[in-house]
Parts: sequence; C-alpha cells; structure tokens
Amino acid sequence: MRRAGGRSRPGGRRGETPPRRRTAPRQATSGPAHQPERLQKVLARAGIASRREAEAWIRAGRLTINGAVATLGARIAPGDVLRLDGRTVHTRAPQGGQVYLCHRSPGELLIESLRLPRRLGRRLIAVSPMPRADGGLELLSTDGELAARLQRAVHTLASEFSVRVRGELSDTQMRGILAGELDSGAQLAVESCESAGGEAANRWYRIAARGTSGREMRQLLERQAVRVSRLLRTRLGPITLERALGRGRSRELSQEELRALLPEDEASAAEDARTGD
Repeated sequence: MRRAGGRSRPGGRRGETPPRRRTAPRQATSGPAHQPERLQKVLARAGIASRREAEAWIRAGRLTINGAVATLGARIAPGDVLRLDGRTVHTRAPQGGQVYLCHRSPGELLIESLRLPRRLGRRLIAVSPMPRADGGLELLSTDGELAARLQRAVHTLASEFSVRVRGELSDTQMRGILAGELDSGAQLAVESCESAGGEAANRWYRIAARGTSGREMRQLLERQAVRVSRLLRTRLGPITLERALGRGRSRELSQEELRALLPEDEASAAEDARTGD
C-alpha cells in the first residue's frame, strides 16, 4: 500500500494549510461608557430632570431599576431598564445640547409662554430662572450637564436688570441698593444703579450686579422698601436681550456665544460633549 505523504485537509490540497477564517474584532466591554453611573447624573445628562428633581423622585419611590425600587446612591449601567411611575425612561443623552435665549413676559410660566421649535421633543432646563412675577432674559438648555455648567458660570457673570418702580428712589435707597446687603447677611456685588428715565409715578432704573440672580435682586430692592412694578433681566454676561427678540420668542445660542458664557475649561467640556469626543 502506498503511504500517505500527509493528511488531506478540507478546502485544499494534501499538505497545504487552509486559509484562516476572519473573525470580527471583539467589542471592548470596559471603559467609562460602560461603567455604571449615578442615577441622578444620568437623568440630568439626558435632560430628563435636574439632579435635585431626580433625588426627589428617588425618595418618593417613583423610579425602578430592573424592577427594583431605586434608592439614593443607586447606579445604572447600559442595558438596565429604568422606569418612572411604571413607564420606561430612555436615558440616552441627546446628541449635542442646545441652549436657547428666551424673552419671557412677567407673570407667565417660562416654558408654556415660549414659542419653541417643535422638533425639540425633549425636556428643557432653565438656567438661573427669574421669579415668575418678573421676566426678561432667560436661558434654557436641552442638556442637563450643560445646564449645570451654565448655572455655575452664572455665579461669576455680570448681569443687568431694568427696574420700574413707583416714585423716585431716595438717596438712602440708592445707597442701600449699592451696598448690596440682604436680610440673610449675604452681600451682593452691585456695580451700579442709574436712572433710566420715566415720568409721573413710574421711574425706570438700570442696575448692574455680578453673580446676582433675579430672586436676589428683588429681595435687595424690597429690603430698601422699593415698590417694584416691573423687574426684567436684560443682560447676562456677554448675552444681551436684543430688541428684535419679542416677548415669547426664543433663538438658539451660537457656539461662540455659548463659549463666551462659560469659563474656558467648562467651554471645552461642553464642546467635547457636543462632538462626542
């Protein structure tokens, strides 16, 4: 009998090595994108709720993860099923958060009073909103993390308020406003308070302050027994409420405007979030 010189292999001649099969590369299963994250952070980044609101939902037992009631400190990983009041919540963060400059009328609810693009289809988060009785310049973001960065930046930005009061401010009231002291003992950084015209019983004043919210400004004025009939925010950092933007109207901030609002490190983080880097 003739001895075989080598084994016969399928798919080739005797003694030949068959071609290797190509296999798909393994998907990496580690890294930040696959690590569990705190539930509050995930909800905020997705623009579903602020971290404070998410904590309130958790305390009330409204959130479940994979059927179990979530507790404070709970983390959620990709693939987990999250439900709010029994309804599935999709936590994938929107691609590229937008920020809108809005002109709100005093006395109206912020979101309901604005004519916003229908394509948004997601929750909007207010950044340092004015009290409901007041109005003017408002900022809204579709991204929870971006809104948080802007909220931190507001504490360092110069703001300008237009105030209509009953009668003319006395010298004592002007000095009290410039002193910037609140009942709580907190000190506001008021830079100027100037007359802006008016006639009869109504007088307008322009007040510039740094790191001051609308709520704090109203408290300061009321502490000086000023009878405020209208309080509007007209400037926040480099962003001004232009006359062309009518009440109830809004427009998206450009990337240049957004970068100007944020400190350099925060602006870089916001840009990375938009581009997915």
